[in-house]
Amino acid sequence: MYMKKIFYSLCLLILTSCSPYTLINSEVYNNADLAAYKTFRIVKPDEGKLPPMMTIIDYYNIAYAIRGQMLIRGYKESPESDLLINIGLTVQTKIDTEPALPPGFYPYNGYYPYYIYPRSLYWQSYYSNAKLITGIYKEGVLSMDFVNIKEKIFLYSASVSTILDSGQGALRNVSEINQAVQTLFSGFPVKPLKNNSGN
Repeated sequence: MYMKKIFYSLCLLILTSCSPYTLINSEVYNNADLAAYKTFRIVKPDEGKLPPMMTIIDYYNIAYAIRGQMLIRGYKESPESDLLINIGLTVQTKIDTEPALPPGFYPYNGYYPYYIYPRSLYWQSYYSNAKLITGIYKEGVLSMDFVNIKEKIFLYSASVSTILDSGQGALRNVSEINQAVQTLFSGFPVKPLKNNSGN
């Protein structure tokens, strides 16, 4: 039994370390015993507004992945459940920069800035702080809250980044969303049942 726990932990570590997603937080609140709940329900789009940049298709893909993670942990989905899973999406614009290289310096990063006016005449007065923008992209953080909706008690929260496809500025495809949600659940206190190997 002890060896099985070590093996499971090792597999989880390998899976999450190879993942392009990062678990930002995983926190239990109010001393909640999430294993005491036997059923769950996922928030529906008509209970509020979808977050910006989340389409209805994105919602269903995320909800499907979350549902799969809950089912392999032995929970049953029920519209009457007190355990509500709420879904959130935060989108931030990220700007990557590199130090601006002195004129004539061989570009070590491929981002050598070329200017019209000879920069060699004035670069010494600003180079030490100069930065060159090398990329602007949007980063998305997917979050989920577990709430005892009957008693309005916050139970658990987790967040993972980055759920956006930086090249397209949209949510990632179904397979990638599944991987992100798997990372999202990597710190969840209730582990998958032993006789479940997948969704």
